[in-house]
Amino acid sequence: MDDPSTVPHWYLFDYGMVISTAPEPEDWEALQEAAGLPLEDRNSSYWLHRHGFDSGALTPQDYWTRVLGREITDGLTSRLEALDACQWSHLNAETLDVLDDLHLRGARLALLSNMPAGMAEQYTRSSPWAGYFDQLFFSGHLGLAKPDPQLFRDVIQQLGTTPAHVTFVDDVQENLDAATALGIQTVLHSPGINLSAELGL
Repeated sequence: MDDPSTVPHWYLFDYGMVISTAPEPEDWEALQEAAGLPLEDRNSSYWLHRHGFDSGALTPQDYWTRVLGREITDGLTSRLEALDACQWSHLNAETLDVLDDLHLRGARLALLSNMPAGMAEQYTRSSPWAGYFDQLFFSGHLGLAKPDPQLFRDVIQQLGTTPAHVTFVDDVQENLDAATALGIQTVLHSPGINLSAELGL
């Protein structure tokens, strides 16, 4: 049995609404103008098909065809992809400060995000926040999406640790519940949170 003192502890962060902020109204306006449809509402086709897109079951062409309800060109698909990536690229300065603090302390940091593969690859290449993390896990690459318990099990295994040695920060209670059921420590990221205090920093 591993000595508990030698098992590494990891801080596992979600991306959307934790590292990023919500899209601005003008972001949704630009995306909706390109799509010709209202998309922001949680009951819209954008959200209806998002889980399949995030988990890699749908290609960008498949996803946006379903969102728009018609066949679309590669050019329009590329434009919608660019606008979608742009609207989720606004960053939460307070979370970045916490990541910087943890990084300076030598903490082990990983990211687990429900994110389609194309967006994940773009952010990994171009976003400074990616450099804080020792490991990056994206649903679009793994073929599973939160809150699937198997996704958490696979991530824990790849981190080489145990559930009790992981603190998971996410904004969705359903995702936290799935993690808690496996023995992972969790923190709900909600508006106005003092994340440093919640993490005991």
